[in-house]
Amino acid sequence: MTAQLSSETAAGSSQTFDLTHPATGAHVGTFPVHTAADVAERLAKARVAQVWWENQGFAGRKKLMNRWLAWIGQHADEICDLGYEETGKTRGDVQFELIASLEDIRWAAAHAERVLKERRVAPGVAMANYSARVGYRPLGVAGVIAPWNFPLYTPYCGMAYALAAGNAVIVKPSEFSSATGVYAVESFYKAIPEAPEGLVSWITGFGETGAALCKSGVDKLAFTGSVPTGKRVMAACAENLTPVLLELGGKDATIVAEDADLDAAAEGIVWGGLFHSGQGCVCVERVYVVASVRDDFLARVKARVEAVTVGLEPGKDYGPMTLPAQIDIVRRHVTDALAAGATALVGGLDSIHEPYIDPIVLVDVPEDCSAVQEETFGPVIVINTVPDVEEALRRANGTSFGLGSSVFSKHRGREIAAKMRAGGTTINSVLTFVGMPSVPFGGVGDSGFGRFHGDDGLREFTSPKATTRKKFQLGKEVSTFPRPADQYKTLAGFIKFRYAKRRGVK
Repeated sequence: MTAQLSSETAAGSSQTFDLTHPATGAHVGTFPVHTAADVAERLAKARVAQVWWENQGFAGRKKLMNRWLAWIGQHADEICDLGYEETGKTRGDVQFELIASLEDIRWAAAHAERVLKERRVAPGVAMANYSARVGYRPLGVAGVIAPWNFPLYTPYCGMAYALAAGNAVIVKPSEFSSATGVYAVESFYKAIPEAPEGLVSWITGFGETGAALCKSGVDKLAFTGSVPTGKRVMAACAENLTPVLLELGGKDATIVAEDADLDAAAEGIVWGGLFHSGQGCVCVERVYVVASVRDDFLARVKARVEAVTVGLEPGKDYGPMTLPAQIDIVRRHVTDALAAGATALVGGLDSIHEPYIDPIVLVDVPEDCSAVQEETFGPVIVINTVPDVEEALRRANGTSFGLGSSVFSKHRGREIAAKMRAGGTTINSVLTFVGMPSVPFGGVGDSGFGRFHGDDGLREFTSPKATTRKKFQLGKEVSTFPRPADQYKTLAGFIKFRYAKRRGVK
């Protein structure tokens, strides 16, 4: 995919850039390069529109979002065609992305009231004469900066949770996948034409446009992308103390225990490592297999990988790499691994023929290699042998990333999963937490912080509000002047009665 500046018109008007298909070079679309002034204009409109949206209430927003959901479902073929034309990923992969998007919209609309409505909480014994309630208020306007590898899912996901919580949204899709991001935003107005201008809007352009959104004064910025860019986003947002949600890179590990179902493990790992050419932050990049089942497992992986097909034709398993720069990273990682003594079980450097990369499986890669420690973001799976699960855990947790993970074990799955340092772990499968809107999705360490999905994902786009009310007088007031003469003695007795007991100690 190329995103090339194509023209500059008269002073005061926008430059534009062209998008082309990563494999065929076919023209996909031309988009404006929006400026800081354009962002400010959208933010002003969003603040007005957000009041209307918040006033719809939970029930009103749910009804309108369900109408949006239905419209998208009715135009699914059109959306999948656009995703294929822009990214080169197979229509099946675009469908997978779209289904996850639709589930997010459905879930967020259905559960926002349950999660965010004001509720009573216990005031505690010390303030038993008060009532207490907690609610969640929309922040106002959320900015969403989406990546090029999942250009439908990320805008729809960010919009779903922010809108369900009562916010307006400004979406900045990647300059390498703007067509689907723009479509995602405009689908909202196709379904809900009565919505006020600015409730959802899009901006396109390069890094300067994204920086302008970060510095614009939006009330939250949700970014999905690389670690270096995430750090720049966070620094830009710090100028206005804008809170951020960062979903960054991954180097996801899978553990194959001695009691694993090896067929299921091979099937899941091959798909999880190679779908969309391995261009996913949650793709399986590292595998640690216990020595006692190593040879049997490798044979099953090899057979499955050698059956994988690559190309644009219908029925192919995955398509081209989206960015030429990513191909260079894959080539460097494979070169480093082979030079360090790794063995290619399948493929090798000759598997790289731009814009495609055939599947590559490397075994016995030293842990300090770039192919183990850095995000590859390509169709490369590293499989290393370990003596036992404990060593597998040590190595799986041995990078700075902590996004997704998985484990294959018939009897120890939950035990092993609990010890994996990651935002999500799948037992006896891969990636399933990504497609479940009811569970939080995000990472730790260099994989970022904050969550999409689930109750946590809805609350990300709100601020909690505590409301307390005095119901009646309870004896002598201690929070008053002049202080009661016996206040110290009374409170000292309360402290001993309430807290000084050795609870649970025999």
